[in-house]
Amino acid sequence: MFEEPAEPRAFSGRALGETTHEDLEVYGVSELEQRILTLQAEIERTKAQLAKKKAGRDAANALFGRLD
Repeated sequence: MFEEPAEPRAFSGRALGETTHEDLEVYGVSELEQRILTLQAEIERTKAQLAKKKAGRDAANALFGRLD
């Protein structure tokens, strides 16, 4: 099982920042639709990872008591 690092990395958001500030005028309808599908898939992937981490934290809290 993968363990979390002792000190979690800070979210830099560089790629997200670049994505959210990109000029969308240069894209056509189909490209924008694909962009939405890709972003929605990334949101679901991120939610799944978050749920996995929360489940691991909750299991540790149940075993050892609250760790926050």
